Amino acid sequence: MVWVSWYVGARKPMVKLFHCLKSLQLFYLSIILKYINLNGKITETTSVALPVDNGAFRYGYGLFETMLVQDGVIRLGHYHWERLFAGAATLHFELPALMTPEYLEKEVLQTVKKNKLEKRCRVRVQLFAGGGGLYDRDSHKPGFLIECFPLDESTLQLNENGLVAGIATGVAKSIDTLSNLKSCNALIYAVAAQQAMANKWNDALICNTAGNVIESTIANIFWIKKKKVYTPPLDDGCVAGVMRRHVIEVTGAGIKRLWIEELLSADEVFLTNAIKQVRWIGSIDTRQYGNEQTRDIHNLLTDRQA
Repeated sequence: MVWVSWYVGARKPMVKLFHCLKSLQLFYLSIILKYINLNGKITETTSVALPVDNGAFRYGYGLFETMLVQDGVIRLGHYHWERLFAGAATLHFELPALMTPEYLEKEVLQTVKKNKLEKRCRVRVQLFAGGGGLYDRDSHKPGFLIECFPLDESTLQLNENGLVAGIATGVAKSIDTLSNLKSCNALIYAVAAQQAMANKWNDALICNTAGNVIESTIANIFWIKKKKVYTPPLDDGCVAGVMRRHVIEVTGAGIKRLWIEELLSADEVFLTNAIKQVRWIGSIDTRQYGNEQTRDIHNLLTDRQA
C-alpha cells in the first residue's frame, strides 16, 4: 500500500512533465520547423516578405479559411473550397485560371508535408488583394498564403469544463453582403476578444445591429431547447461556418433568431468551428448550462469524420 501511494503521488509530477514536454515539442514545431507557401513557393517563414501595399494589410481586403488536416486529409475540404471561391466572387477577385480548388488543395497538402504535420495540424489559407489602391486593377488579382500549425490531439476532444462566455458590448455586426464571409477584416472580433480577456471569459458572443446573438469571436453558436437544436440564420449576419453547415446536416438543426432572453433560457449552448469542432458553454453571466446532448452531438460528428 505504501508503494501504491508513492506511485500515485509520484505520477502527478510525471504527468505534468509529459505535458510540458509536449508543449515544448509543439512550440519547436511551430517556430523552428515552420515553412509557408506564398503564391505556390514553399519557403522558410523567416525569409518571406510581403509588400507594404498588400491589400489585406492596408484595407482588410481578403479572405481566409482555417482547415483541419488529419492523416493527410483536409476535413470538410469541399465545404472550405466552396466557401472560399464564393467569397472571392463576392469580393470581385479576378482569379487566374490556374487557381482552382484542386490546385490549392495540392498546395495545402504539399505545405503540410513539408512541415511534417500530416498527422494533424491547423492550416490557414489566405487570399489577399494585390498591391495599389482600391481602384487599381492589380488589387483585384489576389495572391495566396498557406500556413500550418501543429495541433495537440486534445484539441479535437470535447472540453471537460464548460466554457465561460459573455456578451460583448459596444460593438455590433452589420448585416450586409459581406457578413457571411470569413474575411480579413476582423476588428469586431478582436475588440470582443479583448473584452473576453479583461472579463476572464473563454470567449465573447457577438450581437448584430438588431440585437440578436449571432456567433462568438471564433465560432458559430448553437443552442438546445427541449431536445431541439437551433442556430441563428445567415440572414442575421453570422459567418457561414463549414462546421455550422456540417452540424445542421448531421443533426437537422432548426434555423431561428437568437435573442439574449432565448439564449439565457436554453438548456445547452455550444460553439462550433472547423478546428475545435464542438465546445460546450458552461455559463453565461449567472446562467449555468449542461452538456448531455452536446456530448452526443460531438461523438456523432467524430464518428462521421473517422
